[in-house]
Amino acid sequence: MDKINKFLILLLITLNASCQMKKDLPEFHVEMCHPENKYLIERVYNSIKTLEGVSASFPFGGSSGQWGDSHKSWTEQHGTPIGADITYYAKYEDIFYHLNIDFPVDVIEDLTKRLYVNDEDLENDDDLKEYVYKRKANQYRAYTEFRDLVFGFAPKGMVVVWLRYGSTQIELGRYQAEKVINDKALEEKLFSSTITVSRKQIRSTRFIEDANPEKWDNYRKKYVWIPEITSNKPTFKLFNVLTKYFNAESENTVRPILLHPEKRERAIPQVITFFWETGKGEKFEGRAFFDWQKTNELFQKEDTGDNEIQIKINDNNSDFEVLLNGKALETVNKRVFKSDWVFKESYK
Repeated sequence: MDKINKFLILLLITLNASCQMKKDLPEFHVEMCHPENKYLIERVYNSIKTLEGVSASFPFGGSSGQWGDSHKSWTEQHGTPIGADITYYAKYEDIFYHLNIDFPVDVIEDLTKRLYVNDEDLENDDDLKEYVYKRKANQYRAYTEFRDLVFGFAPKGMVVVWLRYGSTQIELGRYQAEKVINDKALEEKLFSSTITVSRKQIRSTRFIEDANPEKWDNYRKKYVWIPEITSNKPTFKLFNVLTKYFNAESENTVRPILLHPEKRERAIPQVITFFWETGKGEKFEGRAFFDWQKTNELFQKEDTGDNEIQIKINDNNSDFEVLLNGKALETVNKRVFKSDWVFKESYK
């Protein structure tokens, strides 16, 4: 056997071993998002630190989408992510930033092993839990594993990291990137490859004088509260509640979990979507859209440390009122639709 064939065989063995090793590791996508398109950032150098020491990285290019969701996906990464090292350029500030962070290993190991409930369990009669560490063979639809590691880049070097499990998203933490003072080498690298115009042109067309992270920092404020969705009709059944928060977290609850919501710290809701029935052919979807400023002001005024956002559906299922601890809470919009969703305990 000649040297070339031996080399090819060794290469194949190495690649197969590497592929097998990766199959046994957590698999996830990495996203880079920003609050608004005018706050786009471009990465220069990057890496995701993993507990197992395998290589993982950010997507190519820059950020996209909205706060908490880039709307983009790329090649799966492998390992348990325990930190990140990224150097990036904020066009709107004309500043290079360096973020080098380590996640709490015990926390991230726990979070990456969780599976969050995202749907009803149609096959089992067992009570569902908010999350489990192992699903049953026929519970693939009910629980979703950790799938996405999301980085959000706000002005002044503010970076927030979330973990996403299907329609459930939780914040890992808020971090602070540092300005790079001596950035000549970074400028030469970025402006000779990714950015085709001059740095002077970037500053004259993209610079935002008053860029500030305060808005998205404020979104992270939390209060202890639960949603309480009710109707006076004795036939009322609530099936699903999906809450998206201003801090980019999201929570998906189904029966029977939503019948006894857990009291805990939650951010201010951006939109609460809920599904209910009051009889055969009486299926509805409601959506309540919130204003952060007005909701936060009422929380500050009425906060008891044990709060309820109450949604009371009227008797003909055409509208609902929204209150905080019994006080009227002004919303941006309220909508009710006829629904065709079928749930495990739907009226037949």
